[in-house]
Amino acid sequence: MKKFLLLILAISPILPAMAQADNEALRFKLNESGTHYFQATLLNQAWLRSTENNPGTTVEGNLESQSTDIGLRRTRMQLFGQITDRTFIYFQFGQNNFNAQYNSTSNRKIAPFFHDALGEYRLSDKNQLKVGGGLSIISGLSRFSQPSIGTITTMDVPVFAQTTVDQIDQFSRKLSVYARGQIGHWDYRYILSDPFPITSNGQTPPALAPVSNFALKGHNLQHQAYLIYQFFDQEAHTTPYMTGSYLGTKKIVNIAGGFIYQKDAMWNKAAASPDTTYQNMAHWAIESFVDIPLNKEKHSALNAYIGYFNTNYGTNYLRYNGVMNPANGTTATAANSISGHGPVYGNSYPMFGTGSVVYTQIGYLLPSKNASMSNRWMPYASATLAYYDRLNGFSNNTFNAGINYYIQGNKSKLSLDLQNRPSFQVNQGELVKGQRLNSVTLQFQLFI
Repeated sequence: MKKFLLLILAISPILPAMAQADNEALRFKLNESGTHYFQATLLNQAWLRSTENNPGTTVEGNLESQSTDIGLRRTRMQLFGQITDRTFIYFQFGQNNFNAQYNSTSNRKIAPFFHDALGEYRLSDKNQLKVGGGLSIISGLSRFSQPSIGTITTMDVPVFAQTTVDQIDQFSRKLSVYARGQIGHWDYRYILSDPFPITSNGQTPPALAPVSNFALKGHNLQHQAYLIYQFFDQEAHTTPYMTGSYLGTKKIVNIAGGFIYQKDAMWNKAAASPDTTYQNMAHWAIESFVDIPLNKEKHSALNAYIGYFNTNYGTNYLRYNGVMNPANGTTATAANSISGHGPVYGNSYPMFGTGSVVYTQIGYLLPSKNASMSNRWMPYASATLAYYDRLNGFSNNTFNAGINYYIQGNKSKLSLDLQNRPSFQVNQGELVKGQRLNSVTLQFQLFI
């Protein structure tokens, strides 16, 4: 960890020299006025990270209490455009979480895939009603269930809000048809999704047990809806993705709510019962988002969010997850660790579960004489306060704090993030809290 911090200090003096002139978008006119166009974007988020691993973690067979790794959190290409007056097309291709442990037992070259492929038709004169369909992240729960990852305030998104990620979806994307639009101060979306079976996610499904898991039998469509009231400026409405921060260029104050519902999505079976019980998956959330300029002369801005999430995956569902996990094994057993879903090694912690979560974040774009977004700084902090039934009343809180250095806005930025997360163990059959663990990450984002 000390070597990692020394490296960051060593490169800090050269940061201002990295600022560069604004680049033109890769945008091609399809008609004389440019109202019909086709555009390409490219994004890369590279991470250098040091992580305190969970107890018993192994990396390639060796016990490792700490890991330092380099990886690509996200590498993406978007292709989209307004190809007629009313028709919009959107594709996204790329890969995620690519580090030394990606497919370490299989084929590291199997990585990129289509994230999105959709077509949309605008039925109204403006944005009052659009209908579309295809493979899409469009969601009913929260803005962080469908985030624009190139514009987020914190270094990474609160992944728990993408409730079924890589379980019955393709990295949060589902085959869906939807309607969305903006009417006055209201912004709405309704989505009907056809989820993937749990058996196709590339992992061995957990055995039928007293705790709930996604059902291996049966198939039902998923209903989602999301409604926003916008007090001042309207949010961007080109793609279904929701902006993380407008960096003071808009006055956004919103309240919103949404839900996801799927009948008989989950199942469980009591140890002494011959019968299988099916349960509905039902999540709902209410939230508020603020992104406003504070001082127009000094070009400062505030970004803030708070949301309450009620997540119901059935009886005592709990899933561990670690973002771009730096490890690939553990010496932990069912006798001394929680027998939940997902790996308990590396940087993983109970990220998803039946219960409730409060998530909040705040970022402050520091004052500057510079009106552009060159050489600007934004410190931020976030907290995820989770209470899951399976943890027997223990809180499951994760905290992040960091700072963004905008070399040229979101096109070129560095982010330094410190995360403090919980750990849990089983001692003589009783769940106990372990020590809190840290990770520090330096991200370099390029976006055109």
